[in-house]
Amino acid sequence: QVQLVESGGGLVQAGGSLRLSCAASGSIFSLGAMGWYRQAPGKQREFVAGITRGGITNVADSVKGRFTISRDNAKNTGYLQMNSLKPEDTAVYSCNAELYVTNWSQYWGQGTQVTVSS
Repeated sequence: QVQLVESGGGLVQAGGSLRLSCAASGSIFSLGAMGWYRQAPGKQREFVAGITRGGITNVADSVKGRFTISRDNAKNTGYLQMNSLKPEDTAVYSCNAELYVTNWSQYWGQGTQVTVSS
């Protein structure tokens, strides 16, 4: 069964750091572009950061300079390093990836909660 599994969420004080991981597992032939999204209570899901297979990154203005996206293609895993966290970063963070199984398809992880206390 092909799936994306996030980990690394938790509770942290403002100014702290967390590193999220998104691991693709199953019969995967290739991992394409990956992205991180977040959804806070009562708000729409928003884009946080994305990275192509070749390593080109794009980061939302709201987290630029604080969050860094990266990937390890050998491990089929993506990462989101979050520094200088703020209470407004509190949300469920989900990863999205293009996976080649029998063709290219979009997959979503189950999400991981990040809570930043003031």
